[in-house]
Amino acid sequence: MQEQNIFEYQQKMKSGELTARQLTELFLKRIDSLDRNGPRLNSVIETNPDALSIASTLDGERRAGKVRSLLHGIPILLKDNIDTQDAMQTTAGSLAMEGNIAARDAFIVKQLRKAGAIILGKTNLSEWANFRGKNSISGWSSRGGLTRNPYALDRSACGSSSGSGAAVAANLSAVAAGTETDGSIICPAQTNGIVGIKPTLGLLSRSGIIPIAHSQDTAGPMARTVADAAIMLGAMTGVDERDSATSVSAKYRLRDYTKFLDANGLKGARIGVARNMAGTDPRIIKIFEACMDVMKQLGAILIDPADLPNFNKFGKTESEVLHYEFKADLNKYLATAHARVKSMADVIQFNEENKERVLQYFGQEHMLTAQAKGGLRDKKYRAALANNLLLTRKNGIDVTIKKYKLDALIVPSGGPAWMIDMVNGDSLNWDMESTSPAAVAGYPHITVPAGYILGLPVGISFFSKAWQEPTLIKLAYAFEQATKTRKPPEFLASTKL
Repeated sequence: MQEQNIFEYQQKMKSGELTARQLTELFLKRIDSLDRNGPRLNSVIETNPDALSIASTLDGERRAGKVRSLLHGIPILLKDNIDTQDAMQTTAGSLAMEGNIAARDAFIVKQLRKAGAIILGKTNLSEWANFRGKNSISGWSSRGGLTRNPYALDRSACGSSSGSGAAVAANLSAVAAGTETDGSIICPAQTNGIVGIKPTLGLLSRSGIIPIAHSQDTAGPMARTVADAAIMLGAMTGVDERDSATSVSAKYRLRDYTKFLDANGLKGARIGVARNMAGTDPRIIKIFEACMDVMKQLGAILIDPADLPNFNKFGKTESEVLHYEFKADLNKYLATAHARVKSMADVIQFNEENKERVLQYFGQEHMLTAQAKGGLRDKKYRAALANNLLLTRKNGIDVTIKKYKLDALIVPSGGPAWMIDMVNGDSLNWDMESTSPAAVAGYPHITVPAGYILGLPVGISFFSKAWQEPTLIKLAYAFEQATKTRKPPEFLASTKL
């Protein structure tokens, strides 16, 4: 059942060759053999003790002639900052949150269950979604330990959705949900050789998700194929009264994005090449050039360069906004959570009191900085947020799309995974940028496998204006179908040399 997609699973269940319970059992066995024993990827922090009984119920529905959607009977994984009203905890990987059983499902989980998905388990992540300490180690959390890259076990799985990326790459589930504030879906997707979609802010509800910052946070699908990611994205959409940002999505959201899976989707498309964001690594540029050659062969019109202005001029104000919103948003979440900590101040104190287990590798500088901030009415915060949106929207992506009459912009998603370093933390040395403009603008972004460097995956990114998910899915799918780049991981101890 490895490397199969949702359409194939559905066909097997329709024919009677496979049941949802059998598929769930297969994934649970694979988690046990690859994630907890064998290579020890350590990507799944907890499995759902009710998964098999849920699968049996859904099999019964199928026998009775009821199939809810393409996700009916499909086992999926969720990042461990997404609330589930079941026996599983929601902790953001933090020991301070251990024992937190949510009172209700996150809205996107409610939608996934309604679609017939089986919540198989929770994935590990960079603790507090990689916003605790400055010298952090992607994929490490005090509760879950270290997640490793399935292509080379001594390499990073990136973060913060490291567990979701590694698990999907390793065929531990059909698909998974990740979350992103800036790069936390795109980086682990590209580094683990899979597809990731970071949607427009407000397309998916954030209620019931442990937050960093409401002006940038969003959940999104992570999958082995564009089609599977599109299926999952549609299932999660919906207007949620607990998240006002979703009210605008009523005009744009779809329950079915599969209609945009067009193998000829690049024909006539105007694609801008964000050369000024692509960096100078000759290995990455070579892969990027090969991708552009494919797009031209498929009939795309490439505007090269179509440089993105101001892409590197908002770093300080982005950080300012994240720290202000982290304090406000986390305090709001914790006030009603079933956790021992009820505020960011409580988390800081817990971490200090348990520093031998929590702070042994890196500190909590981001939390300390956030705690010192004032409220969201502060002029400094409001000015920083306004600057971010001006530089990434009106004077960034919007102006570039309009100037060149583009459907989307492209850039390399990143470079090969770096060596895990528990002493010094992450050592990412890519001289490029792919995630921040779309993340800060709240605009959609898709990464698709593009090539390999010494056996390590590298992706290509498509991003555009708000609510352009249909266009990006069409472009990404056409590229994916023409290249079929993805190769399953070999769980090597170290990189191929």
